[in-house]
Amino acid sequence: MASWLRWIVLGVFVFSTALNYLDRLLVAALAPTLKSEFHLSNAQYGGIISVFSLVYAVTAPVAGWFIDRVGLNAGITVSMAVWSLAGIATGVTRSFAGLVASRAVLGIGESAGIPCAGKANAAYLQPRELAFGTALNQVGITMGSIAAPLMVAAMAPIYGCRSVFIVCGALGFVGIPIWWATAKWLPAPSSEPGAPPGGVAKILRDRRMWGLAAANALVMTVYTLWTNWTTLYFVEQHHLSEVQANEQFAWIAPVFATLGGFAGGWLAFRSIGRRPDALRARLRICSIAAAILLLTAAVPLMPSPGLAAALISFSFFWCLAISTNIYAMPIDLFGARHAAFGVSILTSSYGLMQTVLSPLIGSLVDHFGFSVVCISLSVMPLAGITLLRAATR
Repeated sequence: MASWLRWIVLGVFVFSTALNYLDRLLVAALAPTLKSEFHLSNAQYGGIISVFSLVYAVTAPVAGWFIDRVGLNAGITVSMAVWSLAGIATGVTRSFAGLVASRAVLGIGESAGIPCAGKANAAYLQPRELAFGTALNQVGITMGSIAAPLMVAAMAPIYGCRSVFIVCGALGFVGIPIWWATAKWLPAPSSEPGAPPGGVAKILRDRRMWGLAAANALVMTVYTLWTNWTTLYFVEQHHLSEVQANEQFAWIAPVFATLGGFAGGWLAFRSIGRRPDALRARLRICSIAAAILLLTAAVPLMPSPGLAAALISFSFFWCLAISTNIYAMPIDLFGARHAAFGVSILTSSYGLMQTVLSPLIGSLVDHFGFSVVCISLSVMPLAGITLLRAATR
């Protein structure tokens, strides 16, 4: 297979991931409306995110194991069908219980999305290209993150918020035949070099895997802040309307997150090219980025929404520079054969962190505003990378 054709396959996963995050983040873009309709506090809104996150976390390792056993075709098909139906159900439900239930089912379907992308990266890319593959997947995350607030701003005032959930959920069924056509044209290589002997049990006994999981949970606290709370931040901190926040500011930071992902991938590509130790190269990049993320604490000090958006974008940039390298590390350590399962452990750690952290963020915002939240979370990435260095020493 020509080297450039491999990237077409990963481009299809960009589209899949975009749909995944579009359906996921519609709730964040519609948070002020949902809070008003269901009479929710910020802590209760955080509870909705927690339900999704808990199911997402618990299901992810099972999804990763399933994908490694049955392959990409079955894995991505089942995943997209389940999350698309759940997205549509979110728009149909009229009760708070139905809203929570539909987000729980969404968590089941979407828990396989990132492990599928990790499996594709492992099958089609070389080790020094892995962070680029993760960064490319971040393009899909960014597309979904940008599309969610913009589609809400365009559709909700005219057709109502439920129409957005139904339309975006239906789009998932477009992605399934696109993937099947691509997989038939460009099948994955049959050999998977570099996979060590052993299996799932060996990975679970390896302290490096648990160091990665803990580090990922701590680093991604900044990620969950800016993916789930940006619209509410501009509404509550700078007194913008939901439409103003979504149209003017909420979509900007994800663009810079993508650039940060590619920056992390480029730094890894250059560093691994000079030195064969991929893990050490990635750790150096992550340590520098984690130190820079201490500036997240200054976001609430910004006097205008424009300056706040700039610093949020800066924070998101460096968070993704770390994330693209962390999500490549399970493949560095355990090979392509167990790629989906290794990545799913990171997905699970992210979901568990978000389960606990989301209502806590909401409660802190209700009582103290965003300052305490930003100061507290700014130190988490540095703590996470320090822990990861100790686990891999």
